[in-house]
Amino acid sequence: MTAFIQITSQSFRALACAACLVVPPASLPGQTIPHPGAVRLALQNADARALRPKSVIELQGLRTSQSALSRDGTRLTLTSLNPNANAWFLLEIDRPDQRREAYHLENPAPLTQDLSLSDDPAPALLLTEGQAQIKCRPWAVATPELSDARASGLPFAPLCNTHLYLRNPVSGSRTNLERTAEFLRDNLWFGESLVGLVKDTLYKDRYLASGRVLQGADPGAVDRLLGRAALRDFPVMYTTMTFELVGATPERMEMGAWYAVRGAPGIYASALQPRMIAPDILARRGEANWLDGIEGRADVYLVAFDMTDFDIGYETGTEHPRLDWSSRPSGPGRNRSLPGPDGFDTARPLATVGMINPEEARRVAATFTGGFKRDHGAFRFGPMARFNNGHHYGFVVHGTVLSSLQPDLSTLYVLDDGTIGMKTWTEDDDALLPQIRFARQNGVPIIERDAATGRGIVGPLVRQWGAGNWSGSANADLRTLRAGACMKTAAGRNFLIYGWFSTATPSAMARTFQAYGCDYAMLLDMNAIEHTYMALYTPDKAGGLDTRHLVAGMSRIDEQSRDGRPIPRFIGFPDNRDFFYLMRKEPLR
Repeated sequence: MTAFIQITSQSFRALACAACLVVPPASLPGQTIPHPGAVRLALQNADARALRPKSVIELQGLRTSQSALSRDGTRLTLTSLNPNANAWFLLEIDRPDQRREAYHLENPAPLTQDLSLSDDPAPALLLTEGQAQIKCRPWAVATPELSDARASGLPFAPLCNTHLYLRNPVSGSRTNLERTAEFLRDNLWFGESLVGLVKDTLYKDRYLASGRVLQGADPGAVDRLLGRAALRDFPVMYTTMTFELVGATPERMEMGAWYAVRGAPGIYASALQPRMIAPDILARRGEANWLDGIEGRADVYLVAFDMTDFDIGYETGTEHPRLDWSSRPSGPGRNRSLPGPDGFDTARPLATVGMINPEEARRVAATFTGGFKRDHGAFRFGPMARFNNGHHYGFVVHGTVLSSLQPDLSTLYVLDDGTIGMKTWTEDDDALLPQIRFARQNGVPIIERDAATGRGIVGPLVRQWGAGNWSGSANADLRTLRAGACMKTAAGRNFLIYGWFSTATPSAMARTFQAYGCDYAMLLDMNAIEHTYMALYTPDKAGGLDTRHLVAGMSRIDEQSRDGRPIPRFIGFPDNRDFFYLMRKEPLR
């Protein structure tokens, strides 16, 4: 597997400089694409909501475009898909008597760098950052930077002296388990049933971990910032975490306590077994199912991020989640006149690359996998299966809506000012769409905030297998490996907590997140290590990244270079699955 980041930063540096010219600011008055006006925006928004076949570009109701004509008759059109996000652009080139070319551009500095077309007789891309401006003509015949970047096959090919990246369509890595499951689903009419049978038998409790309780062991240096979980007892347990802890070791962790991760400021780790949760939480009637003996003793590992220190982003995989119909909705829950729930079944002309760009990789601190694939990301049973196209889970990347956010679904979102939130989406929340930079929906809430008490309470569908779309067995009793996330406030700070459950039902997840004082919690993905992958990154002495996986088995999903060095998933090579990533904050340039 190729280490794309290294190639991007080395092989194309000279190429990326070839078509650039630094110009004085006074000579170029335009710095951003002109606003389309209120009437145009209203028409675009109405068209985006229309139930008709359309492209992913037409779904972007906030988009704004600018055109310019070159002396040779070439027409250039630059479209900002969301000017508030200022990250994704579509450059279209219409040369006389030739087929239209379309290029998906990414602005790696959306908070500080603007992109537009210059209005001089020889149009160029105009990049403005502070008082500096650069004109770049990557389509010029004399310096065919765009065509060379497309031919490179790199997920992110640098343009304009690395001030921009061309996103190229690529294939993403997948494990044998994923490859086999997708073959069965796509090629056998009973493939989904067969995959379900395998999950119900071979994979049930496959990843169960149950660490020993170590009587009288020293728990080490517990960090008090996040407090402790509400447990009936706080024994020391053995864990298989691979993190290095400050003043402690993963082999001896006090259940429910938090430990600072060595070399990773603002990141904390915790572990417990749900059987130790306080009886007053476990005994609450009408909220969750009783925990059986197996999930009661199953290890749960949690990682908390102090969001004072981090930015968070989300990226789709090269293939998942898809944009076509899930096979689950039927009858009135599916509009068969459309190729997909939003009117399209492909992201083209946009490119989904399954990794972060090199600028973001420079300050990445952690990654973890996202949510369900499209086929599982809609409802087969219950009220939500019968209207609103089956409530396909929505997602937004760099302000671009790839799948519309649906009401009544759990949503992890990031606004353009960096605010991170987690909530059950409502129709009124659509007013936030101009500010949404990233969003991912996945099912219904595990924990919701009670408006009256401010306390986290169990979501109303946690005990309903079909209506909650929790996946698993039709008997609603399948325990399996699951991952989830929650938000918690402690010491006046907001924390995002990732939870890895070695085998659990939604009820066990709910009780765990309650014990940790979460305000809101949602399911991510499940059933396999590759679907619940989580890793932290710290700089190593050689100038690269030291990758630390939550559990050892996750390291097998990463690739290796020819000399045996690990290449981390989502950072060093494209992956077919979607993921979240956290980056350390730094001052704006």
